[in-house]
Amino acid sequence: MRRAAARTDLDFIYLASQSPRRRQLLDQIGVRHELLLPEPHEDAEALEHLLRGESATAYVQRVTWAKLEAARTRLATSGRTPAPLLCADTTVAIGRHILAKPNDAADAARMLGLLSGREHRVLTAVALAVGSHQQLLLSTSTVRFATLSAAQIDTYVASGEPMGKAGAYAIQSAAAAWVQAIRGSYSGIMGLPLYETAQLLRGIGWPI
Repeated sequence: MRRAAARTDLDFIYLASQSPRRRQLLDQIGVRHELLLPEPHEDAEALEHLLRGESATAYVQRVTWAKLEAARTRLATSGRTPAPLLCADTTVAIGRHILAKPNDAADAARMLGLLSGREHRVLTAVALAVGSHQQLLLSTSTVRFATLSAAQIDTYVASGEPMGKAGAYAIQSAAAAWVQAIRGSYSGIMGLPLYETAQLLRGIGWPI
């Protein structure tokens, strides 16, 4: 859904994400931001539940819209200064099979085994809301992993890095040594596609 664009004269945005990588990427393009995180009573993880038969594209966009709506409600009831609101969601897919965040170490090892020696897609949707305006853009990239040994997978899982990561890895971690090729957006694979983010911000008159 897209509504008429609005202009803002504020000098910061709210980032509705707990990801330090998204904060780093906003800093990289000089966008001042404050965090707007879920309250203790909010079940943020419930927003990420998969629906049977849902495609990766439909899933990541649905979850991002849901996160945006939850953040808009949070901002409206917080008493904080109104400002543009940004949120995003990332998922990994092999064919029609979605690899969300692993449940435990065994699940992480299973996912990495699926990625070994194969191409997969990384989809990140980013959404921006300000006033009555809201818009979402989608970035899709392709990553090819080298063939991984059981020892490599076990060592990476033991590091704890896969937990909380879609597809059980982070491109900016030691897993980068397995990446044979990338087509698409490196920042999108990290979790916030900067080209699409800049497009959204320019659309509300934000200087990038």
